[in-house]
Amino acid sequence: MKISSFRPTLAAATAAVAVILSSQALANPAMERAYKGKKVTITVGFDAGGTYGLYAQLFSRYMSVNVPGKPTFVVQYMPGAGGMKASNYAYNVMPKNGFNLFEPPDTVVITNLLEPKKARYDARKFQWLGTAVQTNAVLVLRSDTNVKTLEDLKKTRVNVGSTGTGSQTFLIPAMLNGIFDTRMKIIQGYAGSQKAMLAMEKKELDGISLAWGSWKATRSEWFKNGFATRVVQVGINRDPDLQNVPILLSMVPDGDMKKIVGFMSSLGAVGRSLVFPPKTPRANVEMMRKAFEDAVFSDIFKNDANKRKLDVNPLKGAELEKIVNHMMDVDKAVIEKARQLIMVKGRKGA
Repeated sequence: MKISSFRPTLAAATAAVAVILSSQALANPAMERAYKGKKVTITVGFDAGGTYGLYAQLFSRYMSVNVPGKPTFVVQYMPGAGGMKASNYAYNVMPKNGFNLFEPPDTVVITNLLEPKKARYDARKFQWLGTAVQTNAVLVLRSDTNVKTLEDLKKTRVNVGSTGTGSQTFLIPAMLNGIFDTRMKIIQGYAGSQKAMLAMEKKELDGISLAWGSWKATRSEWFKNGFATRVVQVGINRDPDLQNVPILLSMVPDGDMKKIVGFMSSLGAVGRSLVFPPKTPRANVEMMRKAFEDAVFSDIFKNDANKRKLDVNPLKGAELEKIVNHMMDVDKAVIEKARQLIMVKGRKGA
């Protein structure tokens, strides 16, 4: 398990004055005493180097000066099963004392419904602080595969990498296999997106499905020099950067298939978010939710993120909580059909 920390300094606090003004009114002696000189841990379910880690570092930097008492923030990495290992840890083991946060995978709700025996949590009971970005999934393949469309994928067998069944790296290709009869072989075992991208560079893999924000932040040059092709995006709305990339939701007819794709497309709303585990004291949740919102809605956070090629289009915790509850309320018959298409048929490929 890798750990990194951020302790607020005078320079950082000065630079973030605009961020913390509204939070100062929220500070109270009890919270200041509780957090002063203490450590707040953010657990990430993937290896360091990807966008989950990059956003976690930004959360640490800007929330550290927003919380009363200005505690030290520490980021720890717990990769495994596409984020499911950390999700189970956060729900069942993580201390519920207001000092432990979790950045869930964007598929945390989808996995909860598709693999209830393995996903030992209820996403509705996480206490959502909000998200910094909403981002579509994009299936990307090396251009030398000559696969440019879903129709091509039905004829050409390709190998795509996965960090685990709880991740979109597995779920998106498996959905396409199950619904569209594409011919993707899903190769599991990659510890993080960066390792899978490196495998693409070495031509060990033909492609991978990742959040567009991940591609944009770490491999944007691939789409300029022609190394890779964006085959399809999965989301509720077309990403502004991807106007010429087909969006899957518009490619399926009404009915159960449309409902399944719509359900899977909702992962974009979760994006890169933060939660407390269930039963964390409400006073701590409300204080930290305000600190999070003050950070991610600020210009200084956005400017810093943009320098790192990271997008920011945040949602407040109350809004994200409603979306999660709605996602969890999908008809059971649709979920069972999705489970058979994705977790059984889609896993095998054609």
